[in-house]
Amino acid sequence: MLLVVTYSKAARQTLRNVCNAHDDAVVQRFGRAALFDSTHLGAFLALRLRAKHDADVQVERTAPFNEFADAPDAIREAATAYERREHSSTPYSKFAAGTDHPDPGEMADREL
Repeated sequence: MLLVVTYSKAARQTLRNVCNAHDDAVVQRFGRAALFDSTHLGAFLALRLRAKHDADVQVERTAPFNEFADAPDAIREAATAYERREHSSTPYSKFAAGTDHPDPGEMADREL
């Protein structure tokens, strides 16, 4: 997929117009951003926005996140355990302290 992010009012308006006119190429809309299909049409629309608005439009190629292949077991288990915690106001750093769950500082320093 192609992620298109806009940084100006004019670029956002053009993005809205493009999304409305080519709904079949739009995977998801997020206001200032949109995901386009990874097709020639999606690329054309993204590049058209860049050509019109230059640096006010950022285009990135994305890949779906597969939680089972892309994230270690410890991260998935920690996320599940944290969401099942007894007190919803407990921050993760306090929740993880003294457990086998990954430390938030260590997680921030490690690439997937």
